[in-house]
Amino acid sequence: MAKFGVGQSVRRVEDQRFITGAGRYTDDINLPGQAYGYALRSPEAHARIARIDVAEAKLAPGVLAVITGAEIEADGTNELPCAIPMINRDGSDGINPLRPVLCADRVRHVGDHVAFVVAETVSQAKDAAELIAVEYDSLPAVVDTETAADAGRPLVHDNVPANLAFDWQHGDADAVESALAGAAHVTKVRIINNRLVANPIEPRAAIGEYDAESGQVTLHACTQGGWLFTGPLASVLKVEPERVRVLTPDVGGGFGMKAFFYPEYALAVWAARQLRRPVKWTGERSSDGFLSDVMGRDHVTEAELGFDADHRIVGMRVLTTANMGAYCNLFAPFIPTGAALKVLPGVYDIKSMVYRVKGVLTNTTPVDAYRGAGRPESIYLMERLVDAAARELGEDPAKLRRRNFVAAAAMPFKTVAGEIYDSGEFARVMDAAMQGADWSGFGQRRAEAQARGMRRGIGMAYYIESTMGDPQEMASLTFEADGTVSVAVGTQSNGQGHETAFAQLLHDRLGVPFEKIRIVQGDTAKLKLGGGTGGSRSLTAEGMAIRDAADDAIERGRHYAAQEFETAVADIDYSRETGEFRVIGTDRRIGILDLAKKARESTNPPEGFEGGLDTEVTAQIDAYTFPNGCHVAEVEVDPDTGVAEIVNYVAVDDFGVVLNPMLVAGQVHGGVVQGIGQALYEHAVYDDNGQLLSGSFMDYCMPRADGVPAMQVSTIEVPCLNNPMGVKGCGEAGSVASPAAVINAIIDALADLGVTSVDMPATPQSLWRLIQQHRQPIAAE
Repeated sequence: MAKFGVGQSVRRVEDQRFITGAGRYTDDINLPGQAYGYALRSPEAHARIARIDVAEAKLAPGVLAVITGAEIEADGTNELPCAIPMINRDGSDGINPLRPVLCADRVRHVGDHVAFVVAETVSQAKDAAELIAVEYDSLPAVVDTETAADAGRPLVHDNVPANLAFDWQHGDADAVESALAGAAHVTKVRIINNRLVANPIEPRAAIGEYDAESGQVTLHACTQGGWLFTGPLASVLKVEPERVRVLTPDVGGGFGMKAFFYPEYALAVWAARQLRRPVKWTGERSSDGFLSDVMGRDHVTEAELGFDADHRIVGMRVLTTANMGAYCNLFAPFIPTGAALKVLPGVYDIKSMVYRVKGVLTNTTPVDAYRGAGRPESIYLMERLVDAAARELGEDPAKLRRRNFVAAAAMPFKTVAGEIYDSGEFARVMDAAMQGADWSGFGQRRAEAQARGMRRGIGMAYYIESTMGDPQEMASLTFEADGTVSVAVGTQSNGQGHETAFAQLLHDRLGVPFEKIRIVQGDTAKLKLGGGTGGSRSLTAEGMAIRDAADDAIERGRHYAAQEFETAVADIDYSRETGEFRVIGTDRRIGILDLAKKARESTNPPEGFEGGLDTEVTAQIDAYTFPNGCHVAEVEVDPDTGVAEIVNYVAVDDFGVVLNPMLVAGQVHGGVVQGIGQALYEHAVYDDNGQLLSGSFMDYCMPRADGVPAMQVSTIEVPCLNNPMGVKGCGEAGSVASPAAVINAIIDALADLGVTSVDMPATPQSLWRLIQQHRQPIAAE
């Protein structure tokens, strides 16, 4: 097996520059003559802008421009798009109020954009912003997700009655009503998916450039794929998309939040064009990130799960109220609807299901995709439901799951949500997780904890993911003059290790030495399209494009080798192990790098194969992948303080064929920690006036190393049938599985008190209050 091939835990090649401080992030870029931008934000959650006076600010030292919404509107460009129009369950169109670049007459959340100041220095821009006089006529705000659509609530947008952007539904409501009416048992739950702030290590940043001679605009930004930005930027600037270039250097975390086009990006380029010099904007954590980065989750869900007398699921009814925030962001309406629907049935053979989502608007920061994007919400609901049902039915939760699993023999299986699961051995994976967690020995550990006055619980979650995103992806191979191979890709690493994984894949497929491969990412001028990074698609989509490009380069090479050896193309074969073309049945051979050099210099290339071995391909991905797995959490809750400690965590995942086990383990670790953050710590909280109470790390608690145990992570390989590599996405799995596993374990720890439900985040304060409400002596086993 090749040292750097598929299946090997190759260390990340990019880490050398990161740990030595040689990484190059957007804020590290400084262009000659650049100016600096600063965004003035609304301190009001909801208000009319009665007056903006920028005269004094314009005269402040170093100020080059003060841009307001009136100027942007005069240019006819004051809208950022929503890409997912919704159809209501009655067939009417939903309402997608668009986000302004700069608010001209009304602000709708704290942090909304009011003006953009450009000066010679950041300090001068900030000082000038303080001189802008804005008079606000305050309006009542609405912030609560569950009651936003109630009669009499303040309207966020006058043209959106009852703050209801859409009322969407999938499924046969009558069939579900009949199934639940005839069920032997119906379990009901009400759960909350708390609102989260993404908080990547690197805040957002952007630099805008404008070339007056060519009319080209360039945006440097920390993105999850610049191709997602060229359209919105061209629209705002009213230029052809071909004149827009987006460059993305190293990126310090994204988690979905950096996939979106923000007002500051448009303003940096708009100002650069106006001033004929580069304009740089760098966000700050509290004053920018917490207030304006799109947030995640924020759902209230009521659900019912019906069982027959044999404890098999017969029907499921779900109603979710999903908070969109003040505007419908780019993909926001799709996240709680189409994205969540894909895995809502989980790994269970559910006979009938109806899923309704009400998308409501509030005076809060917009909500959009956050790691997992709809799937964590669905799996959290499904696994809370199954655990609650097991408790009500008096059945072991693992046995209830096993009874309702989609059987491996039933694959491919079309779910009640309309998805086709291609592969999966759910019972086998669950058994491995239970064995790894010593499920059978838990009773002894619980008794030992009780002797210490602690409450111990164990919980599992069986998740399934749906991964793909954009179904098209590109890759190009360039055989460079220095003997290296450059691979331009349409995805963007945010820390996942793409440079290593893609080089491994090409090395394995093409036989080129691993150290000779260079991954080129983050430049929309290198490829016509790119799907970006999201939906755990990088290996399944970009990997396919790289694989196809390698095969195309080999085919091109066969023609050049036939010409080199003066023989028929049919007589040439290629060894991926040695990276050589050879004439079959002879010892005549040539390495691909040597042949590429000859082909590049050829003055008489084979007909139809001009351009040497260089190639560019577009891969079309026709089917999703469905990674899945069982995660088991074991917790101890201190009844005197309410502190919940995760004492053991076991994850067994099916990611199909694993390219790099070390990278996969890292992705699982990171995802699990983010899920633990949601389960125990993180919560974006607004007061009734729309003021963000958790607007810094003083108030918004993030998971830390001492709150996360060493994890036992392993995989079981069940190859995906939907792509020839057999791989399944892994990047979001941990965040999908861990919230339900942790909360189920906490409920198990407190069940003998009569606790049947715990909402996230299960903070010490909330658990302590819950324990006091139910407290009774710990029963000895």
